[in-house]
Amino acid sequence: MDILLDTHAAIWFFDNDSRLSKPAVDAIYDLDNTIYVSIASVWEVGIKISTGKLTLSSGIDGFIEAINDNDIRLLEVSPDHIKTVTELPFIHRDPFDRMLIAQATVEGMSLLTVDDNISKYNIEHIW
Repeated sequence: MDILLDTHAAIWFFDNDSRLSKPAVDAIYDLDNTIYVSIASVWEVGIKISTGKLTLSSGIDGFIEAINDNDIRLLEVSPDHIKTVTELPFIHRDPFDRMLIAQATVEGMSLLTVDDNISKYNIEHIW
């Protein structure tokens, strides 16, 4: 299964945070699954660090290194992803989450997230 990590899920995974659910951890460690982080999440982390809304001891470089060190694939944004964002209902207004929803939709991925609003979209999600 292809799984796209929501930004908070990636951060929590890299930090071994106990807020990450057991099914989420199991899905990430399942060798039959391929795990992705969106470039949109990297952008979101960079913005939040620069505005002081997020502090990571290793900064943006450490976040990117953690993606590589954990053999997680980076998912680029494509024109199809952007087109799909324009077609999504406005249940969720956060632009980064909307992009992740669009990417999961287009790529047929499950989205690993604690965000309850995701369940209102027609995508598979894990938590």
